[in-house]
Amino acid sequence: MKSATSFSLVLITAPDLKTARSLASRALTTRLVACVNLVPKIESHYWWQGKLASAQEVLLILKTQKTKLAALEKLILAAHPYDTPEFLVLAPAQGSARYLRWLAGSVKAGKG
Repeated sequence: MKSATSFSLVLITAPDLKTARSLASRALTTRLVACVNLVPKIESHYWWQGKLASAQEVLLILKTQKTKLAALEKLILAAHPYDTPEFLVLAPAQGSARYLRWLAGSVKAGKG
């Protein structure tokens, strides 16, 4: 069994639920991720082009294997409407063996 350090959590923001669902669907159907959580109605505040900006967004939390990250990033950057989409990778320190087996099995058959 792989340890939790073989996996990654990826954070991506999207402008709306329709876009978030589309990105999630693409990542799932290509088997680059095992699961995507959509957290709607977040309020983001950030610097953009030298000015403070804010927006209502949807946060995507994607669970995958580290070996799928390059293909996942390529897919997201190609499909995302933002000029500079968020793509942040977090490394889990640990996870339940049962969940990690499921995660590995869910992306194993993927082509990414």
